[in-house]
Amino acid sequence: MSPGFDILIVGIGGQGTILASNVLGEACLIEGRHVKGAETHGMAQRGGSVESHIRIDGEFGPLIAPGQADLLISFDLLEAIRYSHYLKPSGKMVVNRHLVLPTSVYTQKLVAPSEEEIITALKKYELCLLDADKIATDAGSPLSQNVVMLGAASKWMPLKSATLLESVRKLVPKKTVEINTKAFEMGRDAGGKN
Repeated sequence: MSPGFDILIVGIGGQGTILASNVLGEACLIEGRHVKGAETHGMAQRGGSVESHIRIDGEFGPLIAPGQADLLISFDLLEAIRYSHYLKPSGKMVVNRHLVLPTSVYTQKLVAPSEEEIITALKKYELCLLDADKIATDAGSPLSQNVVMLGAASKWMPLKSATLLESVRKLVPKKTVEINTKAFEMGRDAGGKN
């Protein structure tokens, strides 16, 4: 049996991190892979951090320890920095070029890092940076950016792209299957999938 593969998906409440983790879990079940997952929600309805841990073929519990993730999928630049310590030195990172500053920046007049400063800090990792919001809009709905991100990250996952797409089609609302299929394929192309 191959060693386990750990994926951490992070974002802000309402960005679709839970659906993305459910898609990965369903793809594992379709392929007959052992999977464990867990989510933590930090005031998700108010724009707080949300993290989903997906452990494929692993032997330990559902939570990924810092320094152990093989892949980090981040729906926001600030969340990518916040959770980057979870990556292995050889880990990969797929990040949406989107920045939502916490309310405290405004209410407490804090100085937030710029988009360029965050991107510079992330470049120490193998990084795939994309504008998932624009790609999702081009696919037909800005709400499909989570599926765009899965498509972009599929290059590094130990799951078949066709299985991931089957899982997307199974879990998204029926009326959005066509848009989400296109979003996945456009994300895969943007991520450099062979």
